[in-house]
Order: sequence, then structure tokens, then C-alpha cells
Amino acid sequence: MVLIRRFGQPNLPALVMLHGFLGSKDDWSILMPRISQHFHCICIDLPGHGANTLALASPGFAQVAAHIVAKVGELGVNQFHLLGYSLGGRIALHIAQDFPDSLLSLTLESAHPGLTDDTQRDARAKSDLLWSKKLQQLSISAFLSLWYQQAVFNDLSKAQKQQLITLRSNNDPQRLNNCYLTTSLSLQQNCKAVLNQLSCPCFYLYGEDDSKFAQVAKDWQAEYGNAKLTLQPLAAAGHNIHSLHPRLFSDTLLALLTPITPA
Repeated sequence: MVLIRRFGQPNLPALVMLHGFLGSKDDWSILMPRISQHFHCICIDLPGHGANTLALASPGFAQVAAHIVAKVGELGVNQFHLLGYSLGGRIALHIAQDFPDSLLSLTLESAHPGLTDDTQRDARAKSDLLWSKKLQQLSISAFLSLWYQQAVFNDLSKAQKQQLITLRSNNDPQRLNNCYLTTSLSLQQNCKAVLNQLSCPCFYLYGEDDSKFAQVAKDWQAEYGNAKLTLQPLAAAGHNIHSLHPRLFSDTLLALLTPITPA
């Protein structure tokens, strides 16, 4: 097994794609018929997921950011567009923070920029510890059944949830737990100000039906301005836009990225 899958010709501009918690590099395959016509897509398993067995120290954001940039660098790619969904977006923010010159653009899908005070961090740490205990004590299928009952996944049908449970049941709970705890939102830096150190365009995609992250995006833009962060709301979509609405997501992403792609 390999932890990277690539699509598109290597001479095209590179697009590094980071999946969310419980996912894998293969989550992006549904977009490849269109996106790979315009970009050299580099889809990588995050630590603890798929074929990536890297164990992270805590907090793990700097480590995983360096790990991803190094793996992409081994392919001879030093500058790239960066796309991250949910956990992948939070990791993408740390790549932007630590390796700003590597980015041609930054696109976040339903990703949190970071908590702003200790009360929020303490509450999130307690919540994540409870989920961690469930991950360790329950079977992986039982854990997944509980996980997908969260409000953020309300746009999924019962059949779609079951499909995800079946797909994700191949994950190793111990490796997942390491990634989950070391990349907890409670440990993440407040990355909102990362926008100030980037000279490349920054985009935030969210589903209009995902009220939580729609508000996160709007608050962030209100604080830093339209010139720093471009919001792209997508109608009739929830948290995981690229999976449930691949054509809409692909069209939106290409409209944003192709005008800024170097010749």
C-alpha cells in the first residue's frame, strides 16, 4: 500500500488534497474525472489513516505539516495549490503557517480556523476525550454509528451513513485515536491570522445547510476582510460537499483556481 495517489499529468500545476478524519486519499477519487484535467492532483493519507502509519507526538500539527510537505517534496513538487476538508483543512492551515512560500493558493472546505479562548479549548478537550474513549472501547462499527449521529452529518441519509460506516470500518482504531487526540481542535493554534502572512489567494467553501461552519466562515471573513478570505457558499449542501455534490464542488473549485494557475 502507498500513502499517495496521483492523478493528472505531472506537468500540470500541483494540487495537494487533504481528507477529513476517518477518510483516506481515495475520498477525492470522485472528483478526478474533471479536476485531473487541469491539475496534477496529489491525494495523501493523513497519519493514522489508510496506508499512513506515522504516529504523531502531541500536539501533532507542526509534525504532520512538515511530514506532508516532505512527502510532496519527494515527488519534486515545491509549490502547490492546497485543499483541505475538515481535519485536512485544519492541517492545511498549519502548512500555510509553517510553509507559506510553498502555497499557490489555499482552499478550505468546512474547516475550523481554531478556538479563541481557554474555556472553548477546555470544553473541546473534554469532548474529544470522551470520543477517544469510545474509539478505544467500542468496536469500530459501533463507534462509527455514534460518530455519524452528530448534527454536522444531518444532511446524510440513513443509507449514506451506512455506506460510510461500511467504508470506514477498515480503519485501525489505535492509529485513528493517535491522530484524533494529537490533532484535537483543543490543541490547534488559532490560525485565523495565517491569512496575513500569505500572498496567495485564500478560499473557504461551505454548504449553506451547514449552519455551524457557515457562521465560522462569515465570522472569520468579517474579522479579516474580503480581500484576505473569499467565501464560497454552496446551495443545498451540508458539511461534506465534495462527497455528496462532486459536480458542484468540482465546478466551484475549477472556477476559483484556474484563473490563478501559472501558465
